[in-house]
Amino acid sequence: MDEADLKTLLAPLPVSWWEADGGARLVESGGGAFADERTARRFLRALCAEAGGAARLPADGPYRARFEGRTFDVNWPAHEGGTATGRSRGVAVEVAGAAAGTGPYASFADLSPAAVFVRDTDGRCVWANHAYAHLYGTTRDALIGRHLAEIDGADDAARFLALDEQVLSGGHSARHTLAFRHTDGSAGHAVGYRFPVHWGTRRCVAGIYVDITDYTRALEQRRRAEADLCALRDHSGLACLRLSADGVVRDAGTAAAEVLHVRLGDLLGSPADTLLARTPERTALHRVWDDLIAGRRRSARTSAVLVDGDRRRRAWIHLSAVQHAAEHLPGVWAVITRLGLSHEAHPPLTPAQVRILALLAAGHSNADVAGALHLSRQTVDYHLSRLRRLLGVATRPALVARAYALGILSPHAWPPRSTTATHPLSPA
Repeated sequence: MDEADLKTLLAPLPVSWWEADGGARLVESGGGAFADERTARRFLRALCAEAGGAARLPADGPYRARFEGRTFDVNWPAHEGGTATGRSRGVAVEVAGAAAGTGPYASFADLSPAAVFVRDTDGRCVWANHAYAHLYGTTRDALIGRHLAEIDGADDAARFLALDEQVLSGGHSARHTLAFRHTDGSAGHAVGYRFPVHWGTRRCVAGIYVDITDYTRALEQRRRAEADLCALRDHSGLACLRLSADGVVRDAGTAAAEVLHVRLGDLLGSPADTLLARTPERTALHRVWDDLIAGRRRSARTSAVLVDGDRRRRAWIHLSAVQHAAEHLPGVWAVITRLGLSHEAHPPLTPAQVRILALLAAGHSNADVAGALHLSRQTVDYHLSRLRRLLGVATRPALVARAYALGILSPHAWPPRSTTATHPLSPA
């Protein structure tokens, strides 16, 4: 959170923050404690008058001040780290009545969803907000005044007290990740800061922590899923590759390297397009790929012709879009489900010729084909005669068999359709 975010957060809260020059004249202010800047200026002048002048502002921590019938916990250090500017910064949190907390910032911390506490040097709770009490399944009034050993197990209490001592002896804040037990006995995790504070006249330790149990559990589930996926990749015998959004091989199993006849180290980091022959199938695969990356599809089955030196082989591939933790755009897992024999290139066919082959494979007569495609019988006969010459066969059954052998028609689809069809209901 940067300074602009913090100022936006404080805008609706009963808080006043300000920046003043060396003479305690207001330069900038904000927060929701006062309706206008004029009131904020009066408040600043009242603080200076109460302290006996800007040069004698309290410098030993927060203090309480009254202004026009309202009570505020004020922190206005007399000396700032940025003395080169000659300016100082302060913040005041309104206390809603005399009984609303016994320490500075109590009313502000009550608004926080994070667990906040203050303990003295003996390990007794001086103050806590509702979120902290909720971790123990009780109220904050039941916690205040109690020792850590009364609310935590012996091991946890000793560990927490050691952290308190570390903060007090070092005199600076410390970030911690803690393991604890929820009231139902389940394991929990929290992350946050502890820091030394003056609570009235006492030297204490304050802490603010966020329960990250659900986040930690989700990370563990992701870790296990990735471990299972790696085991499947390495031991299933399937040729698996994970591709980035721009089509680069980011991960692969040894089976994939064996199928492609390359070393695994050479396969990783290479563009997947270099593994594909320039065929109509590759163009169709690119269209499917764009749909997967754009989120229009979650998975797809397609085919492609793999380049293996001077040899080409048709492969049937299952593609699944996945979101990887380290990448902004989704990637794609590609699994080669079946590998054909050496691929024999076939002459380019028109969409009409592919549709005719699909209808023939479904058992339709020449008259049926003509009616389905709104063509004349003579035109269908012409296409069939040309297809027999292009594919080098003499009969209709041989024509269909040749179309499957060359990969023009998909062996996994019914009704028959082209291997390059991008929609299940499209024949070509």
